[in-house]
Formats: sequence, structure tokens, C-alpha cells
Amino acid sequence: MLNGKVAVVTGGSRGIGRAVCTRLAQAGADVALLYASSAEKAEAAAQELRIYGVRAVAYACRVEDQQETADTVAAVVKDFGRIDILVNNAGITRDKLMLSMKEADFDDVLNVNLKGVYHMIRQVYPLFARQKSGKIINISSVSGLIGNAGQVNYSASKAGIIGLTKSVARELASRGICCNAVAPGFIQTDMTEKFTENESLLGSIPMKRMGRPEEVAGLVLFLASEQSDYITGEVIRIDGGLAM
Repeated sequence: MLNGKVAVVTGGSRGIGRAVCTRLAQAGADVALLYASSAEKAEAAAQELRIYGVRAVAYACRVEDQQETADTVAAVVKDFGRIDILVNNAGITRDKLMLSMKEADFDDVLNVNLKGVYHMIRQVYPLFARQKSGKIINISSVSGLIGNAGQVNYSASKAGIIGLTKSVARELASRGICCNAVAPGFIQTDMTEKFTENESLLGSIPMKRMGRPEEVAGLVLFLASEQSDYITGEVIRIDGGLAM
């Protein structure tokens, strides 16, 4: 399905990002996996991807740093020859009620979650424009659609991704480039581990369960494939009905 394509996935060493890398590799895409902290975990993830007969390389990159994103994208192009798919998945949380939230908590989350998306798209924008093709998939959240107490910073960053997605989609649509967002609800990752036994939370989800990273990855694969060539500027929830 994606044979010959090159995908860049930020935050690709764990959770949703790792599941996305796996699903894209299974579909035949070569994968550039970007990570911010553990080189050991990132290399282990890249090694697993190579089982599927694709090229996979891990790159250390703090997406909040403009120069690092520029250098990393240049390195990916040098190593792989091109980029066809960008999945902006890197994200952090600093959850606190607004009254207790320090300015650094707000800034850090906005810089990684939102400005990081801007930096990555800014770097692939001219590449995609020249080749008149490309798929950009941004991982937002239902928190960006309906808000969430204790997540003023996170919700603002994820809502910002939605506005950014729609604007980039309008800018690049005439060149055959699609830009869409995925808005997961509660997904079983280390970030949401503390919620797994919360009965009231699970009860608020119409499907009565948390989602799996593999389910989000399946949606990302669809948006990365030619089956979605006429879909752009969309925000697709994958939340078990939580935000409907």
C-alpha cells in the first residue's frame, strides 16, 4: 500500500507513535522515527520495524527547537532521498488546575505540542510543494474539541493543532497535498495509565472502554494512503463516542 514511500513520525518510540510506525512499516513505508529522550528505546523500536523489510532509522530531535527540526529533516532527506508522509505525534502533558499552573507548564506544553507541529510542517512544506504530493497527519485530541479540567495548556495546544491543520490544508490543497488531524480520546498508553481503572471515566465513554494505540494507527494509515487523496482539512475523532 505504501511501498516506496518515506514516513517521518515524531514521538515514534512509544505509545501511539510507535504503533503508527509499526502500521506504516507493515504497509511497506520506510520510516524515520523521531524521538526526544531515550535513544535505547528508539533504536529498539527502529529495529522492530526492520522486521517488515523496510528501512527504519531513529533520529534524536526536540521538535520545539527550530534548528533541530531543520537539521533532522535535512538528514532524513539525505538518508532516504525524499519524504512523503509526516505524522506529528510528539506531545507532553503538564496537568494542573489553571490556578496552580505555572507559566513554564503552559509554555512547555505549547512549545512541544503546537510549535513542534509548526516547525515540522515548516520544514517539509517546500519539499511537498515541489513534488506536488504529500500527506500530513497531526495528532490532536478530543481535549482540543471539548476541553478538559486540569488541561488548560494541553487543550489549548490540541485546539491550536486543529486550526493549524485547517489553514495548512487550505494553503496546500491546490498542490495535491492533504493535511488532516486525528483526535483521539482516552487511549491505553503510559500517558493514560492512571485512568485505566477509573470506572467513572470509562462510564463516560459510550463504548465503555479505552482505545488501543493500534486503532489510532489504523486511522493514520488510512489518512496516509491514496484512499484519502480527496480528504483534507478534516478532524477525525477516534474516541469511542466520548465527544459526540
